[in-house]
Amino acid sequence: MSDRHLIVLNVNGEPHEALVEPRKTLLDVLRHDLGLTGTHVGCEHGVCGACTVLVDGEPVRACLMFAVQAESAEIRTVESLGRDGELSDLQRSFSEHHGLQCGFCTPGFLMLAEGFLAQRPDAGREEIREAVSANLCRCTGYQTIVDAIEATATRRCHAKEKEATA
Repeated sequence: MSDRHLIVLNVNGEPHEALVEPRKTLLDVLRHDLGLTGTHVGCEHGVCGACTVLVDGEPVRACLMFAVQAESAEIRTVESLGRDGELSDLQRSFSEHHGLQCGFCTPGFLMLAEGFLAQRPDAGREEIREAVSANLCRCTGYQTIVDAIEATATRRCHAKEKEATA
């Protein structure tokens, strides 16, 4: 007999109902039930970071979280970054700095960086390097990922300073 629970997940600002078994991961619900395939399945052990999403603003491995645990949380996936067909500043920076190659790990890095920059908008290069060490990439060597995140942090800080003086 299957014990299923009807849950409502707030994903990218929209409520979504899902009928899930208690052991179903957030990753599986996002990809299979909601069709949000930007969150990638990697190691399924929480090691690689390909499945990183933001839960209440914090980077979380979606493969390690049960969907029922996320019911009252605000969930953001990589699909939340761009608007109206336009890339976000972070996505543009990854493109400009060649912060991706095969692209498999990119959604996880984008969400890790988005959460990190929200907490540490003025982060320096070493802090960024430490933060991205939580995710794995087999192609880039991380340098271009760090460059992209640093450039985004710098642009956001300059924009905030400009706003404050206007």
